Amino acid sequence: MPDALSLQPALRRPGLILAGIVSACALGAVVWAQVGGDRGIAAVAASSDIEVSGIEVDETAKTGSEAREKAWDVAARLAWKKIGGPSLPDSQISGMVSAIVIERERLGPRRYIATLGVVFDRSRAAPFLGEAGEVARSAPLLVVPVTVSAGTEMVFEQRNPWQQAWAEFQAGTSPINYVRPMGAGGDSLLVTYGQTGRRSRVWWRNVLDQFGASDVLIPIARLRYTYPGGPIEGTFTARYGPDDVVLDSFTLQAESPQKLPAMLSQAVVRFDGIFRQALADGKLKPDATLNLGSPELDPAIQRLVELGRALMERDRAAREGANDRPTAESGNAITAAPVNTPPPDGSVALYTVQVATPDAAAFDGAIASVRGTPGVRATGVRSTAIGGTSVMTVSYAGSITQLAEALKARGFTVRQGSTALSISR
Repeated sequence: MPDALSLQPALRRPGLILAGIVSACALGAVVWAQVGGDRGIAAVAASSDIEVSGIEVDETAKTGSEAREKAWDVAARLAWKKIGGPSLPDSQISGMVSAIVIERERLGPRRYIATLGVVFDRSRAAPFLGEAGEVARSAPLLVVPVTVSAGTEMVFEQRNPWQQAWAEFQAGTSPINYVRPMGAGGDSLLVTYGQTGRRSRVWWRNVLDQFGASDVLIPIARLRYTYPGGPIEGTFTARYGPDDVVLDSFTLQAESPQKLPAMLSQAVVRFDGIFRQALADGKLKPDATLNLGSPELDPAIQRLVELGRALMERDRAAREGANDRPTAESGNAITAAPVNTPPPDGSVALYTVQVATPDAAAFDGAIASVRGTPGVRATGVRSTAIGGTSVMTVSYAGSITQLAEALKARGFTVRQGSTALSISR
């Protein structure tokens, strides 16, 4: 085996340098792939209907089809009882059912075994349920589904089963107002596992404002694959808020990778139950420290601001008074502006000019061109806005109309107002 010294010349070979460049380009492609590509899972449209899941039925009949119809009627009756509905005929209960959700089923020649979900139309069921049909919603809460597996943590970096389980969850009947990001575009850069460990309220407020949320829920799924094709053990932890407060945890197991989606869907329902209970216990109140409000100035700074405003008001009044009085010749003195008549010979007037500056080159070119305009004695930049409109002052020996004509001769498009000019190319 060659020693370390014998390997050093190889490190300077052009081929290895080229390989390093290719690796760097590949790394750039990976970073780009985190933002672009076919990514993200849109959440299902929330429905306000009343959904009851986990209804187990086992019915027999002359045929499998008859057993299934019989089981569906039984499921509707059991679901109605589960939500506390009053005693009603089966036909009336069936009339309020809008859908039957098949979670798992086995159909035989004369037997039907299944786990079903029953969806009741809220408008029809609410009169019989009274206050049970009303749902008091929480504040909007951002959902950050974290998957921990094989030593890595993932949120929206790529499509994953945990993200899909939350996207497919029908949250219309839950009192929790879930805000579920799609995970496409910049979501994978903005909402990451590292973000869940931040404590800065300013940073969290910026993230929450992007999605119109008041606080954050962090459901964590820690998956352990026992062996390829074998059972998957899931440890689930419900966390809440920028301080990452633990609400509860539980464990589930999937018999095989094919059973993983069903386990994750079951876990989402369990999480919803945890969040419901936390809301009822008053634990899901929005964090008051996330409401930054309007910053209050120090009293000393506030007095300085008020003094500055008073001085500006005094200067403005002085300029208006100067406009009302005849201006005497004053050598190289600068008179107040704008004026519609030329200032006295030997003096200049000060004008405000707004310049369209879409980029830095346009800003530099406009400033240089205005300075080179005949009659311009001096210029000053009051504000710079690259990509917008910059403001400058121009000392000019002439009226504002004459300045506008001079700038037009320099190739500018000029709009003249009563107190300022607006120019662009």
